[in-house]
Amino acid sequence: MSTLAALLPAVPALGWVVHARWLHGRLTTARRDPLTGLWTRDAFTRRARRLLRDSRAVVVLADVDHFKQINDTHGHAAGDLLLAAVAARLAHGTAGGVAGRLGGDEFAAVVIDRDGTMSDRLHTLARVLARPVDTAPDVHTTVSLGWVRAGDHPGEDLSALLRRADEAMYAAKRSGRSGPRRARLGRLLGSVAGRRPGRRGAA
Repeated sequence: MSTLAALLPAVPALGWVVHARWLHGRLTTARRDPLTGLWTRDAFTRRARRLLRDSRAVVVLADVDHFKQINDTHGHAAGDLLLAAVAARLAHGTAGGVAGRLGGDEFAAVVIDRDGTMSDRLHTLARVLARPVDTAPDVHTTVSLGWVRAGDHPGEDLSALLRRADEAMYAAKRSGRSGPRRARLGRLLGSVAGRRPGRRGAA
């Protein structure tokens, strides 16, 4: 059998391998937010749910303060730079977990707190998130953080834990003090979304 004849059956298989890799790349791209590179909401949700099987998992919600003011003062390009910087810093600060952009100027992460230092880590992260954008020193603001430990609320799913982190995050935003806020124990207070004034990030 000639070498060419031996290779012919492999040609269709090679084509499928190339196609599969191309398709995988397209699907991965579709699951990534084009501006920040973080996982989109659906992709984040799938990965976060797997991490929540560990009771040491911590859910973090982050919302950029005064984002509308940044856009109005510096322009939307500057706002995009700020969002990209926040995303990169959040991903670095929650390394080993998963971070996603839920929409607009709101981000979430789930990370395993293996050594019980999450509170300190989030205080450090809050300071890092407030630094000016490297390429635009005038563009900066604080970022409100709310967080909840899954082990404090056994049996609650990602949606419920995000609501708790959301309550904590908006409590931090209303307080006017920089720094993360841990979710309270006990019953959920209800939908915070119904009490938000106007557009997200306008506070």
